[in-house]
This record gives sequence, C-alpha cells and structure tokens, in this order.
Amino acid sequence: MIKILFIGDIIGQPGRSAIIANISRLKDQYQINLTIANGENLAGGMGITPETALELLSNHIDIISTGNHVWDKKEIIDYIDKDDRIIRPANYPQGVPGKGWTFKSINYNQSELIIAVLNLSGCVFMQPLDNPFRVVENILPSIREKTNIIVVDFHAEATSEKIALGRFLDGKVSAVIGTHTHVQTADETIFPNGTAYITDVGMTGPIDSIIGTKTELIIKRFLTQMPTKFDVPKGDVCISAVIIEIDPSTGRSSSIKRVYEIV
Repeated sequence: MIKILFIGDIIGQPGRSAIIANISRLKDQYQINLTIANGENLAGGMGITPETALELLSNHIDIISTGNHVWDKKEIIDYIDKDDRIIRPANYPQGVPGKGWTFKSINYNQSELIIAVLNLSGCVFMQPLDNPFRVVENILPSIREKTNIIVVDFHAEATSEKIALGRFLDGKVSAVIGTHTHVQTADETIFPNGTAYITDVGMTGPIDSIIGTKTELIIKRFLTQMPTKFDVPKGDVCISAVIIEIDPSTGRSSSIKRVYEIV
C-alpha cells in the first residue's frame, strides 16, 4: 500500500508555520509517500502567492490544490502556469490560467509510480462554474491512461453535492476529499467500489478563531452585515488531515484515517 497525506486548508502564516514545523515528523510517523495540501488561503488567510506556495513546496509538500479563493492574490495569475505543482479547479472555463490536475512520480518498491491529483469546485452556493460531474467525467479517461491512482480535492460548500460526487466517482478514482468549509467531518469511509471519502478534511489554522479568522471580526460581520477584513489570529494551531492507504496495483483505497493535532 502507498500512503497519501492530504492536509486541510492551510490558513495564513500560522498554518504555514505549523506545517513546516511538523511535516517531517508526520511523514516519518505515518510513513507517507506523497503529501497534498489545499493552499487557497496560504497568503494572509485568503488567496495564494508564489512565495507562500514555494515556502511549502520546499518543505515536503508535493502538490498544492486550491479553490474559489485561488485568484484573490493577483500575483498567482501570471505564476500558476509556471509551476505544475499548483493546481486550480478543473471546472473553470476554458482560457483561465493554470490547470485542474497534475501528475507526480514517486519511487515505490524500486520502481516509478505515477499519482494524479485533480481539483474541482462545487457549484451549489458557490460560483457558477462548469458542472463538476460532467467535467470530471470527461477528464478521467485521459488521466486513467497514465495512472489508476487518482486523488480528487472537491472544494465545495454543500454536503449533499460533496457526497453525490463521491458516490458518482466511486470505483473511478482512489479518493474524493472535501475541502472549503474548514470544519473536519466525522464521516470518513471507503465506498463499496474502493473510493476513500470524507466530506471535509478540515483546516490547518488558528484554533481561537472562526474557521481561521479573528473571532471578533466575524461576529461583528454577522451583527452588522457589513464587510470586514479577514485577519488571521495567532495562537495554537490545529493540523487537520487525512491519511489514505491505496493499493497501487488497483487504485482502490483500503483505509482513510483522520488526523487532528494541536500544535
């Protein structure tokens, strides 16, 4: 079996620092072969820049997926095509910078093994992007020509949409990992045809917050309905992740385990 560590939405400098300080230990502790992290909130809690991405990519993170905040920092727009380790949702319209999936080669049992990572965004309570079900259906045949080990980051708001895509892809991909809502769910499972699933892997960010943002700012926004800056607080950080075990010969998952640590 190969083991993939998927880390939930990393929030700002506190989240980045927590991962950099702990990723080597986590890889050794769980004997990880590949690391994936959602990084759409790396830069100041909203958006991603080349600098914040490279900070992780030079510290044992292999692939960075994103979501609806991918374009919040304009610096990434011209850079994303230059680094195939950073992906954005595949169901953005044609002509948008970047790409929605990538391949990573790893050494496994003295041979090369190719793993695909695919990013999708939901449409329910989200931007009206192309239908993720139809998009992934069209993409998968070409991906499966190279590998049957496929991990999907489904960045979506609605629980029903996430579960529906997971069921839709059961047996077609190795894992469907939900991101975006920043709260780790307790529904990790292996679907009947071998696809690992969780509705949301959670966030890696400050605990004393409202899903990664200063508590008082978000409460004020709910009280007044006025816009506010999303500042990231300091303090203890939770690392939220899952570990997926996959049979490299079949692409089927045998287990998915939640990780939640306070650092």
